[in-house]
Amino acid sequence: MSDGADGRLSPPLDCCAAWLLHRRQGGDDLPADRTQKLKAWRDQVLEKCELNSGDCVLDVGCPDGLIGFGALEQLDETGHVIFADISDDLLTRCRQIASDSHSVDRCEFLHASADDLRPIPDGSVDVVTTRAVLIYVANKRSAFQEFYRVLKPGGRVSVLEPINRFTFPEPAGFFYGYDLRRVDALLAKVRAVYDQYETAVSSMLDFDERDLLRAAEEARFVEVHLEYRVDIESRTPEDPERFVRSSGNPLVPTLQAAIGKALTVEEREQFLSQLCPLVQGGEGTYRMAIAHLWARKTSVTEMS
Repeated sequence: MSDGADGRLSPPLDCCAAWLLHRRQGGDDLPADRTQKLKAWRDQVLEKCELNSGDCVLDVGCPDGLIGFGALEQLDETGHVIFADISDDLLTRCRQIASDSHSVDRCEFLHASADDLRPIPDGSVDVVTTRAVLIYVANKRSAFQEFYRVLKPGGRVSVLEPINRFTFPEPAGFFYGYDLRRVDALLAKVRAVYDQYETAVSSMLDFDERDLLRAAEEARFVEVHLEYRVDIESRTPEDPERFVRSSGNPLVPTLQAAIGKALTVEEREQFLSQLCPLVQGGEGTYRMAIAHLWARKTSVTEMS
């Protein structure tokens, strides 16, 4: 429980909202470089949507509405965006953003998961967008089938997903690209904490770009395209305190929590004395693979 603006206690956020708003980057705000990267991914997703005036856009897994509100800016006054998410707290946040920007009358907010969009009628939306959502969905084929179902004939889908198989598991002695072989025994203890969450995060590692293509084709999408991008580069210097307070995804603890659970006070000091200078100096390797898939539902003519 935390104090609200009016001094009253507010209920705790669900895990998705708490991660997005606080634990994702170890603080309540995003560093400028991270914000810039997220906007670049948003623009990439929207570019392939081929938005038209009056389109209805379904943003699946909307978090804080980055893609959905970006779509609203490109649509005319007859355009409409449905924000869908499994987090009621994040839907509330999107609703507040829409209210503050006087666009709430062009928005709809729906509690639904990517693989179960039953509240949305067949053939009722023009565009489906999603970014870094299918990694949390066990049945990705069902998600693509749902995308196809809710789209109108000729509708478009644009999906951007990280391919974590490229990044994990890391070589022994490395943690998020930082060389911790000098404290390998301590790192093993920390990793053991994260190993307890292996089942929870299995959907993040059980697919690659070929699986996305296969799922799109099996759902009967046509004109399927996929761009696969890999970046291997030096890490950007970061605030070590923020790094330690951060978590890679909503389902696992922060590094601070994992260290607290795995190590003694003396071991924590030893571990952090090795890690923090590397983080602060950017002395590590950043690895990322992204798959961007876009496709079209068959038109009325093609269906006949």
